[in-house]
Amino acid sequence: MSRLNGKIAVVTGGNSGIGLASAIRFAEEGAQVVIVGRRQEELDKALQLIGPGAIAIQGDISNLADLDRIYAQVKATKGRIDIVFANAGLGDFQPIGAITEASFDRTFGINVKGTLFTVQKALPLMSAGGSVILTGSTTATMGTPAFSVYSATKAALRNFARSWALDLKGTGIRVNVLSPGPISTPGLDLALSGTGQKDAIIDAMVAQIPLDRIGKPEEVAAAALFLASDESSFMTGSEMFVDGGFAQV
Repeated sequence: MSRLNGKIAVVTGGNSGIGLASAIRFAEEGAQVVIVGRRQEELDKALQLIGPGAIAIQGDISNLADLDRIYAQVKATKGRIDIVFANAGLGDFQPIGAITEASFDRTFGINVKGTLFTVQKALPLMSAGGSVILTGSTTATMGTPAFSVYSATKAALRNFARSWALDLKGTGIRVNVLSPGPISTPGLDLALSGTGQKDAIIDAMVAQIPLDRIGKPEEVAAAALFLASDESSFMTGSEMFVDGGFAQV
């Protein structure tokens, strides 16, 4: 239980779901974890689950001033970053014809702009051996009804990893995408609740998953641990799916 011993890990969206499960797993493996999220109350609750040594910083990753403040605090308290898990993201179900400008701006602002600057502003604190993980999605490679804007943001992240792997050549910093399929998280529950068809949509997804169930955040966290650790030292620009076969068959 020491695959990340002594490493400093920053996890955005670390207050719930995949981010929280990963922060817990990173801490169990010896990392000093910094979680970032927009809601202080949820951050405080998450810290109790992660355990001693973790810190939480409130902020919105789509706000560049917030990111500057976040990384200034990380630099002051930790001195460096070894792992960036750019996990924060969101999405609304809106079919073409009903997509609003506000929803588009919010989704691209957090998922694309926020992820870009989360990584770019972390780089000065990183060095050879560092790992950047972007949370992608099976939706980046599949058609998903009423979810095109979210899906497009995740497709953008997939190319970010390919392009940044080339930009970072010679630095020793790796960047990879972790793409979950349907996972039981508060975020999924919130997105589906707004449709009025939550149970029917989940049943339809499960019917397409070879493992015949939706996944758990802890299962994605196990893959995040691999990408964060030196065990994935010869991986960059890659995509790892944790989707029960959803987008693979």
